[in-house]
Amino acid sequence: MEIHVITAFPKVFQGPLSESILKRAQSAGIVEIHLHDIRDYARDKHKQIDDYPYGGGAGMILKPEPLFRCIEDVYEKYDLGDTPLTLMSATGETYNQKKAVEISLRDKLVLLSGHYKGIDERVIEKLVDEEISIGDYILTGGEIPAVVIIDSVVRILPGAIGDIDSAINDSFQTGLLDHPHYTRPENFRSMTVPKVLLSGNHAEIEKWRRLKALERTKERRKDLYLKYIESEN
Repeated sequence: MEIHVITAFPKVFQGPLSESILKRAQSAGIVEIHLHDIRDYARDKHKQIDDYPYGGGAGMILKPEPLFRCIEDVYEKYDLGDTPLTLMSATGETYNQKKAVEISLRDKLVLLSGHYKGIDERVIEKLVDEEISIGDYILTGGEIPAVVIIDSVVRILPGAIGDIDSAINDSFQTGLLDHPHYTRPENFRSMTVPKVLLSGNHAEIEKWRRLKALERTKERRKDLYLKYIESEN
């Protein structure tokens, strides 16, 4: 998979992209991640990419000129064709595991990280194909949401995780929250591992895990529980 991120703050990505699964996936050639700095496309000596909003009000708005130049150059240079341009935006579709799986099936992904108060609407009208929000709260910019999208998508690409069953059984992947997990030691400060997990009876273990996943989902995410029960019926 080929991922392009258009951002005013590329250094935000240095840590997350150079550790753990994301690092290994890049080293293995499973994914290529390219960062493109919007400031490289500003023409004035101060590299200005934002300005005050017309009509007044608080905050600064990302200017259309450097964004258009950057996006058009990236699409041409990397032959991105009709690859959708995805904007990280508080007004976008709420992100979930189903969307992560959908995106993971693409060959190429282009993420635009908004910043400050927002971006000039003309960029959205002319260039943006979809908008994604990672939740009902406001962040400083779209860089952290872009990292969230990258991490959640890359980890389900074939070969990114050594044990594919680990990804398949994640919370939300099955429609339920994940069941409880235990590892050694068997007894820790008088807290013991459930006996069924030590039984070696795989059928009973799977039954226990499903029951606990249902109980946890019903207790913590009633909305997911009801949706799952409805789909089962």
